Amino acid sequence: MSQDICVVVPTIREYECMRSYFENAREHGFDLSRLHVVLVTEDFCETDEMERMLEEEDVSGEVFDGSRREEWYAEHGVEEYEHVVPAASHAETSFGLLYMWANDEFEYGFFIDDDTLPNPEEDFFGTHMENLAFEGEIESVSSDENWVNVLYQNADEHGLYPRGYPYSAMDETVETGTTEIEGGQVVASQGLWTNVPDLDAVRILMDGDLEGQAQTRTTADDFGEDFVAERGNYLTVCSMNLAFRREVIPAFYQLPMDDNEWNVGRFDDIWSGVFLKRACDVLGKRIYNGAPLCEHNKAPRSTFDDLNNEVPGLELNEHLWRIIDSVEPEVPRAAQPAEPSEDDAGEDADSYAEVFEAMAHELADGDWEEYNNGAFFNYVGEHMLDWLECLEALDRPVAVAGNRRL
Repeated sequence: MSQDICVVVPTIREYECMRSYFENAREHGFDLSRLHVVLVTEDFCETDEMERMLEEEDVSGEVFDGSRREEWYAEHGVEEYEHVVPAASHAETSFGLLYMWANDEFEYGFFIDDDTLPNPEEDFFGTHMENLAFEGEIESVSSDENWVNVLYQNADEHGLYPRGYPYSAMDETVETGTTEIEGGQVVASQGLWTNVPDLDAVRILMDGDLEGQAQTRTTADDFGEDFVAERGNYLTVCSMNLAFRREVIPAFYQLPMDDNEWNVGRFDDIWSGVFLKRACDVLGKRIYNGAPLCEHNKAPRSTFDDLNNEVPGLELNEHLWRIIDSVEPEVPRAAQPAEPSEDDAGEDADSYAEVFEAMAHELADGDWEEYNNGAFFNYVGEHMLDWLECLEALDRPVAVAGNRRL
């Protein structure tokens, strides 16, 4: 079981937060030898200090700045696909997914943002792993807008909607029930957050905050029982506190934001969550939400800077989920909701790739001129197809001489 978990942390400054996660693991008896930490950073950052931190904590890991990522692409013969991971963007978490894919000993992945801390009362890693192994009865949530607000449990009090939640889906009527989860169905575990809520810039401005944080804060009391969103209902998936099974990687590409001619940003994890939820619905899988909570300590910054990054994609965000929801991919019979066993991981990965490819073609080949920056959908679809090609290339052996593909 040694090092079966890859922990991906995009960071340019607050990498020391990882010491708290390691301490949390020790306090709760979680085996740190299972972890391999990948710090994704930039050439101008403190890479030596990051490596020293991992050594001092006696935790396996590597640090990848821009130069080291270029070397990795060359070593694995996938230089032509470097563009799928945008430079200097939170979406660099996609590099961690490529790293995981190239190292098949990793059965599980974690995304942790560097402005978070674990809740000391919860076993951070252990709870996520329990969620991924969950079977039994759990609360299920749906709405008449086909969207679930992950902050719904105390929304009447705080009125918050998370970053990426469509404005057209607000003021929804929420329905709750229960559903039975079978072993192996849960493929992603989204932990939620206290302190600074994960809001978009428009909602932060409406909350009267000019420093990118929001005046309204969340506490543990704002969260109740863990839950899943019902089939046909979408939800925001934030990558700051997230665990997942290896099999979802083909359908979990963190979208190419920031480094594009339309200046669209801030929707990388949100849109990847839409794609993953659609794939889960098609394949009979589930995204688990709730514990473990983390403390989100977002650093002050201009709300208007975030607004400038979000505005180019706001209209697209209102329509993306409807486009994806209309896609009806053909999936092999063995992968349809007869719930494949955990032993069918390779088959599952192929199925996620087929669902993702269908969604990619829908975006890449569509005419989206009616939307502001609609051509960005074509750009995203093309990158999604390149993502799948890159994963296929990583599955092929590399010739030792010259790093050429055999």
